[in-house]
Amino acid sequence: MDLRDYVASIADYPQKGIVFRDISPLMANGEAYREATKQIVDYAAEKSIDMVVGPEARGFIVGCPVAYELGVGFAPVRKPGKLPRETISVSYELEYGTDTLTLHADAIKPGQRVLVCDDLLATGGTVKATIDLVEKLGGIVVGCAFLIELKDLHGRDKIANYEILTLMDY
Repeated sequence: MDLRDYVASIADYPQKGIVFRDISPLMANGEAYREATKQIVDYAAEKSIDMVVGPEARGFIVGCPVAYELGVGFAPVRKPGKLPRETISVSYELEYGTDTLTLHADAIKPGQRVLVCDDLLATGGTVKATIDLVEKLGGIVVGCAFLIELKDLHGRDKIANYEILTLMDY
């Protein structure tokens, strides 16, 4: 199955010059969604994963079925003010300004082996901040898995010290 058949390319969205890679058709097709999940599960199965972590919101879409199939927990990474209990936070640079992500302070136990999942590896800022949160709590990031990598944005460079799986490249 070619998963690219289930990704819509939207020109000039959200702004002129950008081609948005929409995974909605992949999620809408049970067979394609299952296949993408299976490929990530197969990658993770050999890594003795204790926990899956994903940034909102599409990291939930990718990470939750992977965690379910692996029989492990899932920890959500969210914007400030979205998690109800004590959190830790990491701020990171954007093209124009900064952003902040948070994780429950008890989401990861020291030494837990963590897989970070998201839909897209673009510039790498969000995934690097997610990794920083996991490591701040003593977790060990043993891999990162994405449906799509936008090669020309060089996000892989920010997480070069981590094992990376991408199912599709653009």
